[in-house]
Amino acid sequence: MRPAPVTPPPGPHVAIVGAGPGDPELLTLKAARLIGEADVVLYDRLVSPQILALAPAHADLIDVGKRPGGSHTQDVLNELLVTVAAPGRRVVRLKGGDPFVFGRGGEEIEVLARHGISFEIVPGISSALAAPAAAGIPVTHRRVSRAVTVVTGHEALDSSPVDWSALARAGTTLVVLMGIERRGAIVRRLLDAGFDPATPAAVVADATTTDQAEWFGTLPELAEADVRSPGVIVIGAVAAFPAHVADLAASRHAVVDA
Repeated sequence: MRPAPVTPPPGPHVAIVGAGPGDPELLTLKAARLIGEADVVLYDRLVSPQILALAPAHADLIDVGKRPGGSHTQDVLNELLVTVAAPGRRVVRLKGGDPFVFGRGGEEIEVLARHGISFEIVPGISSALAAPAAAGIPVTHRRVSRAVTVVTGHEALDSSPVDWSALARAGTTLVVLMGIERRGAIVRRLLDAGFDPATPAAVVADATTTDQAEWFGTLPELAEADVRSPGVIVIGAVAAFPAHVADLAASRHAVVDA
């Protein structure tokens, strides 16, 4: 094993920082410090204004979020990242959640490496774990879920070689990021792959923020559910856990009242 570098080498440097799931209080201390020291912040569209407010007044805040009709392509974003990474400038690439959980952080460090630009990675709390937790859903539970699989709805139906039948095995939780708009097709794939139609499902929208909203039902109901984006989809027995906890609490109150 070799020791990890403590300080960045001289020359252009970029910190690729995870902004967490939305709540500014879930930002890491290191992320907050780097944002507060930044000269340039390139940020995703879901990063909250409260987090951006941590940047110094002199910092250039550049919105590089992908959105319909007004998005930066990844190639354009990569070029911009290289351009702003001039010597002496403290550059933060601020990404929602964790940079390495469907955040394309790996692609961006490949670009930086090819251009001789040093970098550091600051992990963030991924919405894949934070959204279920914020809704009271444990993605693993000793009695009902022994594993969790995270997939992206953007690519799961296209180029990504997802083995849907393997996901149907009992005792596994499936978390789908960026899948709200394609939930109907995802549900059809899962049912065709052998998922039980009675499988519990949940959606957590705007997780960890004051706008958080939750939906609970079954897999077939998910296809037509009135839910919004950005949202995280949870499929598996654990999606029924909040209802189970509510039943336990109600039973206790019933005994006490009796």
